[in-house]
Amino acid sequence: MNKFIKLIGAVAIINVVARVFGFLREMIIAYQFGTGHTSDSISTAYMIPNFLYLVVGGAFTTVFISIYNRESTDKGLFVKQSFTIVAVTATIMTLIGMIFADPILDSFKTDKIVSEEEVALTRDLYLWMMPSSIFLVLSSWYSGLLNVNQKFHLSSFAILIYNAVFLLIAVVLSQTIGPIGYGISAFASAILMVYFLVIGYRKLDSFKVGLSFKQNVSTKELWIMVVPIMLGGATVQLYALLQRYIAGLLSLEGAVSSVNYASKLMQFPQAILITAVTTVIYPILSQKEADNDHASIKSLYSKGLHYLLLLLAPVTIFSYFYSTSLIQVVFEYSNFNAKSTAATAPVLAVFVLSMYFLAANGYITRFYYAKGDSMAPVIFSLLNVFGVNIAVIFLMVDSTGVVSIAWGTLISSIVNFIMLVVYASIKYDLKMGIFSKELQFFRALPPLIVITIVMYFSSEYLVFDNKWVTFIVGLVIFSAVLAGSYLLFGVKEVKEFSDKLKRKLLKQ
Repeated sequence: MNKFIKLIGAVAIINVVARVFGFLREMIIAYQFGTGHTSDSISTAYMIPNFLYLVVGGAFTTVFISIYNRESTDKGLFVKQSFTIVAVTATIMTLIGMIFADPILDSFKTDKIVSEEEVALTRDLYLWMMPSSIFLVLSSWYSGLLNVNQKFHLSSFAILIYNAVFLLIAVVLSQTIGPIGYGISAFASAILMVYFLVIGYRKLDSFKVGLSFKQNVSTKELWIMVVPIMLGGATVQLYALLQRYIAGLLSLEGAVSSVNYASKLMQFPQAILITAVTTVIYPILSQKEADNDHASIKSLYSKGLHYLLLLLAPVTIFSYFYSTSLIQVVFEYSNFNAKSTAATAPVLAVFVLSMYFLAANGYITRFYYAKGDSMAPVIFSLLNVFGVNIAVIFLMVDSTGVVSIAWGTLISSIVNFIMLVVYASIKYDLKMGIFSKELQFFRALPPLIVITIVMYFSSEYLVFDNKWVTFIVGLVIFSAVLAGSYLLFGVKEVKEFSDKLKRKLLKQ
């Protein structure tokens, strides 16, 4: 378990840096264009390529790892077969997306008055960004190839390169040729990312990547597993697509951008953690499943959910009470003004409440996939994303406006979490371990209550004229209360970490 945690820590550090670059890009877009039509155009144009990368690329990568680790798989042949399938599929989807660019973009049009120039900008951005889908999906597949070879850091570092190059090129070009620079940057950075991964894999001297159109049991199983995962496995990405689509229907200028900025800020901490965890855990899970090591799988399941709670629950509390402060220090500059903050902060406040459930859903789903079950999480996901989520939004939209989108995400993610946990318990005997003496789930409740009370009062009464002073004071208080309450109430994992840290310091 210690080795597992160290691997996650190393990948998490790289992910932090990568996410910072990606988040800086969003900050600069907000600085340059605020929450107006131009920022909406950039967000809309990037939506489909990013969706294909995360959903299609993620689905193929997940299934590739699962089949690759089976003893019956001809690994050398399967590498070529899967590469061919991924490359052809990504190319076909990209071509369809470009040929039908106009009707696709028309589906995101709203009743808002939009000029011809703004429509043309969205289309031009889309046509630059859409070809990047091929390279993004291939980079996801190459990441899986590196992960099964235990090269987790390379796949994570590739995302860092992508975000850093995307940011650099976009900033330079947008100053000279305008917002279209973001489209060119998306295309160029995707090519560089896949190039880095190809070079990294070639240095391993492992199975060669090439074309093979040969069909066998492995390719049949790949399609059987990948199609349902594409449809429902990538819950967060389906949420994002629906969020932006429905935001566009609200006829409110900047609604798409407000949802985009709030969701990106909400995803930042949970995405860093869950990406690091799933990057490392899925290849390990697949191997343990192949070895029939069910005891280790059960331990990873319960401990992982417990660690996620200990890490994300306090962050959720802080983010909820300091949602306005977070928006101010991250986005409120230049064209992103106080009005933009007022529109975005309430959305963020509700979004952050879903952090743990979204992260836990992604984590639990990997256990289903490792067992070859892609249908159950698909059914749960579809029911919640397209059923509960949309129902909640339309029930609340008249009273809460754009915030209804965040409420839809929160309630549907909770229902999805309950479905996944209950079914995993019944079908695979995977228990959360809430009543486990080893994990001591309930010991975390008193410190979380203390953190909630302290953060409420500090956010209400320690507000200063300078936004940075308010944020830093809140962050310092949060850090002190978090560490103090966890130690005071004897949270086992924190106490073990503290004791280990003391021993290391004493040795020095």
